[in-house]
Amino acid sequence: MMMGMQADVKEIVQSGVELIDATLDRLLPAETVLPVSIHKAMRHSIFAGGKRLRPVLAMEAARMVARSSEMPRGVEELGAALEMLHTYSLIHDDLPALDNDDLRRGKPTCHVVFGEAIAILAGDALQTQAYEVLARLRCPATATVEIVRLIAQATGTVEGMIGGQVMDIESEKAQPTAELVDAIHRAKTGALIRVSVVAGGIYAGADAEDARRLTEFGRKAGLAFQIVDDVLDVTQNSEQLGKTAGKDVASVKATWPAVFGIEQSRRDAAKLIDEAFAEIACYGSAAGGLKAVAAYLVERTH
Repeated sequence: MMMGMQADVKEIVQSGVELIDATLDRLLPAETVLPVSIHKAMRHSIFAGGKRLRPVLAMEAARMVARSSEMPRGVEELGAALEMLHTYSLIHDDLPALDNDDLRRGKPTCHVVFGEAIAILAGDALQTQAYEVLARLRCPATATVEIVRLIAQATGTVEGMIGGQVMDIESEKAQPTAELVDAIHRAKTGALIRVSVVAGGIYAGADAEDARRLTEFGRKAGLAFQIVDDVLDVTQNSEQLGKTAGKDVASVKATWPAVFGIEQSRRDAAKLIDEAFAEIACYGSAAGGLKAVAAYLVERTH
């Protein structure tokens, strides 16, 4: 779909990973800080790999709104906080009480290495650390408050990440419907992707119209991402995915392919990305980086 962007997106994502990893290393307590067990567990999961897509989306949205080749100063700390929140959700998602998975990003999950109690606390600690970082963002105070509000909402229970997780758990073994799958995906995964884009824009000074466009862009891109994730779960193996393949089918989870089939799912994801692009067409070439990363969301193979 966006073959001409492949070289650019590889560079964008790689440089984003390096910047976010360095920022996370600076912001998180070292493994030698007491109590060492929790800090080792936090770092085990945060540095287990990962594409850092949510931070990269936030940074590229900030760059687009600023209409600059340079990212706004300090936006990488917003990205790091988003990655802490994402990793906390993965640690908890993998727990025996939820998905009971022993592989994440190609490595043993947190509870497998450190035990269930420390894994729960490591997830909690990453969440609280994220809000500490968000509270001291280097942007106007009004923007900081709005970013914190939006992220808290997007990770909460009403159309947010936790609410989506609850719907996902409660829908297991039930016959999935289009309405149910759409609601789960927009909340469980899509909400954090959407707010990453919007928060990046607000950090860079987005006005109400910018925020509206970014919200719609993020909503569509976030749903496309999860549709592709569903497809990959049934078309790739565990080694390719870096996590246990086939879990959705085995658990009879509500997924897009379960309702629409694989080929329609792929078409739906591509259509959503095209619609997302239309939302930010007015930014012209300034949107190039954000578009490239969004295209990667649906073109990835793992």
